[in-house]
Amino acid sequence: MRRKLAPRRARKERARDAVQSVVDETIALYQWLAWVADHLYGDDARGATRRWIVRHLMRDGAQTVSALARARRVRRQSVQPIVDALGRDKLVVAAPNPDDARSPLVKLTARGADLAERFDRVDRAVLRAVSRGIAPRDLAVTTSTLRALRRSFETRMKWGVAAASVRVT
Repeated sequence: MRRKLAPRRARKERARDAVQSVVDETIALYQWLAWVADHLYGDDARGATRRWIVRHLMRDGAQTVSALARARRVRRQSVQPIVDALGRDKLVVAAPNPDDARSPLVKLTARGADLAERFDRVDRAVLRAVSRGIAPRDLAVTTSTLRALRRSFETRMKWGVAAASVRVT
């Protein structure tokens, strides 16, 4: 697998408003997390959606492909090829669905469960290492702030009107 280059390091700070600073830092953190994840988990875990499906099935149990897609807020057709690949790698299997004969449940195999547990062990060690020196209170404030911003974006009324007033044509 060809390794991507690391994200760019932060450039010189420039004046910007507080919310823009939070958004910029969140995007930068996301890019670093994606890059680091590709290096942490090995070839069995290539791809964020693949890792998410394995973890989601471990935490929430067997589900249909449609349910996985709804949870991720994407189309079923974008999840199906990833589930098929996980099946070829013997990380998931299709199981009978008592509620719908046409939509089997996707279920982790023992190998898939072992992989999810490995993800969690790696995460605990890495997060413990990178969070040294950050006060738990600061992390709690950050979590609360990011949650409030996410909820504001989930409410289209808050951003839709503003976006409509400044449309670029």
